[in-house]
Amino acid sequence: MGTGGFFAVDSVYLPSVLSCVLMCAIVFFASVVQASLGMGYGLTAAPLLALVDPAFVPVPTILIGMITSTMGARSEWSNINWPEVRCAIAGRVAGAMGAGLLLSVIVDTRVSMMIFGVGVGLAVLLSAFNRTLAKTPVSLTAMGGVSGLMGTITGVGAPPLALVYQGSYAGDARPTLAAIFAVGCFVSVVVLALIGRLGVSELIICAFMIPPMVAGTYTGRFNRDLIDSRYRVALLSIAGVAAVLLLARGYFGG
Repeated sequence: MGTGGFFAVDSVYLPSVLSCVLMCAIVFFASVVQASLGMGYGLTAAPLLALVDPAFVPVPTILIGMITSTMGARSEWSNINWPEVRCAIAGRVAGAMGAGLLLSVIVDTRVSMMIFGVGVGLAVLLSAFNRTLAKTPVSLTAMGGVSGLMGTITGVGAPPLALVYQGSYAGDARPTLAAIFAVGCFVSVVVLALIGRLGVSELIICAFMIPPMVAGTYTGRFNRDLIDSRYRVALLSIAGVAAVLLLARGYFGG
């Protein structure tokens, strides 16, 4: 991964063949979850991808999230609530900038891994928190900020905003959230590029992720009974265990 400049081009890193095979399987499964439940890609994919190879996160995962969210927003463009998008994005920009400042001063990979693990663990806790926040401009901006911070560091930015939207009608929430994440992911990528975290390696890895993402998305759309809400506890448990392993790996240097 490169450092310095808007677009890092120093050296190209490619994961092993085994890592790429595991990556394809994880991205496929996470895309099935996303298409079946309308949520869960980042929380399913990011911690497992980080365990396989840290190069898979956060930039490649965020880029894939930007692509899928843009496709979702475009398909339901007329149903997007733009005032809500503007409030959430204002917070997302601030959160992403905060994440960029934090990441720019961290050079120790062990510390980075531990911060990633903490971020994923927080995402799991927020997802398990069965409460709904009132949807107001203040709550949207605040949770957008938390989403920007977590999403830029880990690629998992949905749980904070889910607290605001989980009581909303799915037909109204889905296109608005898609627009928020499409723009929000773009902001995160720009911030990461500015601190030298976007390079040729990340773009190549993202390209490898696209085929399993497309396959998983279509599999989930046409077989929605493969994954349902009963699997929520299992998915959160997997992500929670992965967060603990990431923390342990960072702490012990494994």
